[in-house]
Amino acid sequence: MKTEAKVGALVLVAAAILLITIYRASNAALKGANVSYRMYLRYAGGLEPGADVLFGGIQVGQVKAVQSDVQDPTRIEILMDVKPDTPRNAKCVAKLGSVTVITSPVISITTGSNDAPRLPPGSEIPSQETISIDDTERKIVAVADSARTLLDDVHRDVNDLTGDSRHLIANLNDFTGKTNQQRVEHILANADEMIARISPKIDQISDQILKLTNDVNGVMAKVGPVVDNANATISNANETITSFRDPTQADLAEVRKTLDQARSLISDLQAALRTKDQDMTYALENVRTITDNLNDLTESLKERPWSLIRIKQPKDRKVPQ
Repeated sequence: MKTEAKVGALVLVAAAILLITIYRASNAALKGANVSYRMYLRYAGGLEPGADVLFGGIQVGQVKAVQSDVQDPTRIEILMDVKPDTPRNAKCVAKLGSVTVITSPVISITTGSNDAPRLPPGSEIPSQETISIDDTERKIVAVADSARTLLDDVHRDVNDLTGDSRHLIANLNDFTGKTNQQRVEHILANADEMIARISPKIDQISDQILKLTNDVNGVMAKVGPVVDNANATISNANETITSFRDPTQADLAEVRKTLDQARSLISDLQAALRTKDQDMTYALENVRTITDNLNDLTESLKERPWSLIRIKQPKDRKVPQ
């Protein structure tokens, strides 16, 4: 019995060792087949290595490491191992999220676009920051403060509105009181009395307006033929004027033509007179020259009358010695 127990224990240990070997071998094969990628966030939100990586809601890998970025300490570098058949592309966006409220944080990657180029292994997946719980609490507190201020304003406005409503109701009560009711009744009675007193005058005025309308209609009926005759007279005058217009225009054209000819003739006469004036001036100058020459000849004949007979002038006589 003791030997059988030892043999059974040995078989169980060997089976356990075999199962552990198979598990480790499968994990090693899976890890060797995965592809590494990285992303950067400002807030990791409690993300730890081993967290799931979801692609379109499907688990495709795990978080390998969560650490500060060496080049930029304000960022958190997240390394991921993803299955090689995952269709990662340049339009994919990775962000921190969770499947449910009570589950641990996971990395969720969107499916991106089929037309976008595929990301090579080891490249960076574009990320999107997630609002942290602290930021959410701060926004809730700010909204609560704003809501409290709004409620205080609404309460104050409601109090003011209530006071105005009470004042309005008081005014209505005063207006609908017994004294005002008596005044309204007195006003209505006076109005009825005034209407009863004015009604005969209104009827008389209506009769006069009706009579005046009938008289105006009669006058218009009498004026109608006069207007027709005036229209006929105006038409005849228009025809007469039209009949005289063409001959008159023709005569005016002839008169204008004659005036143009007379103006041209006067211009020619003026030009001829100017020419004659110049000729007369030249003739007078010639007459004046001739007159001067005759005067010179006359003086010469008076002084030397023999010049008419002798061609040469005689020599002067010598004075006797």
